[in-house]
Amino acid sequence: MSQIWKYVRVTPSGGRVRGVPARSSTTSISLPGTPDHLSSQSTLILRFVMSIMEHNGGSVVAMAGKNCVAIACDLRLGAGAQTIATNFEKIFPVTDRMYLGLAGLASDVVTLREKFRYLTNMFLIKESRPLEPSTFAHLVSSTLYERRFGPYFCEPVLAGLERTPSGSYKPYIVGTDLIGCLNFAKDFIVTGTASDKLFGVAEGLWEPDLEPEDLFETISQTLMNAVDRDAYSGWGAVVHVITPDKVITRTLKGRMD
Repeated sequence: MSQIWKYVRVTPSGGRVRGVPARSSTTSISLPGTPDHLSSQSTLILRFVMSIMEHNGGSVVAMAGKNCVAIACDLRLGAGAQTIATNFEKIFPVTDRMYLGLAGLASDVVTLREKFRYLTNMFLIKESRPLEPSTFAHLVSSTLYERRFGPYFCEPVLAGLERTPSGSYKPYIVGTDLIGCLNFAKDFIVTGTASDKLFGVAEGLWEPDLEPEDLFETISQTLMNAVDRDAYSGWGAVVHVITPDKVITRTLKGRMD
């Protein structure tokens, strides 16, 4: 997530910062020269503002294997640096062979979970057949895009097994941004506050055609090592490995700090 730095100005008389609440933390910095839009007696103040996507923390990663997929998330729910709960799951079942991970603002995670459950049930009633991952991905995309001018602060990650015309299954993973732009991948997809760490570890550990147990080990090591380096993610994890026959769910213990 992008971090925002705001520049504000201090009046030389009262020392009050214009545009900054009295309780906001500010850091004074010295810069060579004086910008044209500042008077020579003004002081430049640098203030860090957290992105709304990082407020509650959390990370999600999905990986593709050989006729299987895996999706995992951490369990932390926070308010900035304060931890509120350690059992907040961000992955929800859509069908027997498809799971949806939601990382972002916790209130929007809950809202989208209920909305997608409603849309999935309506599709099943109307069509009398379960959703395939490719169909559900476009449903997620259109749902987010219709709110593009006031978006949900959430980045979904979808992992499932797509049925082929021959009757077999192939891995299917996809992610979207806030307004539903689909991002397809054949290896892995990451999102959340630890996404940059997840990218680095996943690129080093992931290999093509991993068996279910090897895929579980790879995604577990990727997530646990990444969230250990991120203050807004962690406190354990949940991993789902989806195969044509079953779904294997395991809970991992992580650092409790």
